[in-house]
Amino acid sequence: MDTHTTPPPANAALHDASAAVGIDIAKAKFDVALLRAGKYKTKVFSNTPEGFASLLLWLDTYDARHLPLCMEATGSYGEPLALYLSDLKLKISVVNPHFIAKYAQAIGERNKTDRQDARTIARYCAKEHPALWQAPALELRALRDLVRRLEALRQLQQQERNRLDLAGVHTRGSIEAVLKVLEEEISCITAEISDHIDHHPNLRDQAALLDTIPGVGGATIRMVLSEIPSTVMKDVRVADAFTGLAPSLRESGSSVRGRSRMSKRGSAAVRKALFMPALVAAHHNPVVKAFYDRMLKNGLSKKQAVCACMRKLLHIIVGVLKSGKPFDASMHKLA
Repeated sequence: MDTHTTPPPANAALHDASAAVGIDIAKAKFDVALLRAGKYKTKVFSNTPEGFASLLLWLDTYDARHLPLCMEATGSYGEPLALYLSDLKLKISVVNPHFIAKYAQAIGERNKTDRQDARTIARYCAKEHPALWQAPALELRALRDLVRRLEALRQLQQQERNRLDLAGVHTRGSIEAVLKVLEEEISCITAEISDHIDHHPNLRDQAALLDTIPGVGGATIRMVLSEIPSTVMKDVRVADAFTGLAPSLRESGSSVRGRSRMSKRGSAAVRKALFMPALVAAHHNPVVKAFYDRMLKNGLSKKQAVCACMRKLLHIIVGVLKSGKPFDASMHKLA
């Protein structure tokens, strides 16, 4: 329910310099907090198209549609709402949850409820002015949906294969039948993804560039094109932050000197997709191999060195896409 029901004065827009709307997303609903003049109005909506429309009506009640809106990056739960608001040209930002958590800690916020989280997000938005979210193009949305469906099918396939290993005589036939259906559907979706990429020149050209990088295969190409926004692929630092591959230092005073490790505050799906390619590249890509050998000499374990190679490979991917030129080992320092 609203914490306030009185509409703002007609000149409220003149005092909106520090006003913002925070949105806390859950699977079935989302909490909204409107911050204006240091006071909040809150309401809960269903996470459905009907709830999205109700949100607009509620914002219009308070002459707040023009205000910046902010939500956390929560994957599939929040993206439909973000797309809805973006398509209507509202000013929506989608922020890494880690930043919101750190902000809440900095302002001494101890309560942890959905309504309070929405208020904290509104305060963060008003204070930090995060960059506006850019909705992916329609062909990228379609590619992402296809790639995610393919990944889901592969997970189901692996689960059934695991069951087959332990299956008795009465269930083996059923599992084998399901595996056959899954194999056929995986082949169909894979072909559909290839056709989709081929029918969009930009995607086709990017896929061809990525294919020149030793260690980067079809699965990695699909993941990079579908899950990493083009805005991210323009700067290695932004790419590091998005994927969670940026190193996190552990230092405090003179007593704590821990080894740097990846932050893991970004896309887990992309990190997972880069592990095996990095392992392959560490042996077959001359640039990554030289880097891998150097990491081992510096005292890293093999697993730590491969994780470092994930970031190195990501930087190569960014460089190739940004330059628009095929991979060339001679352009990299090997020692």
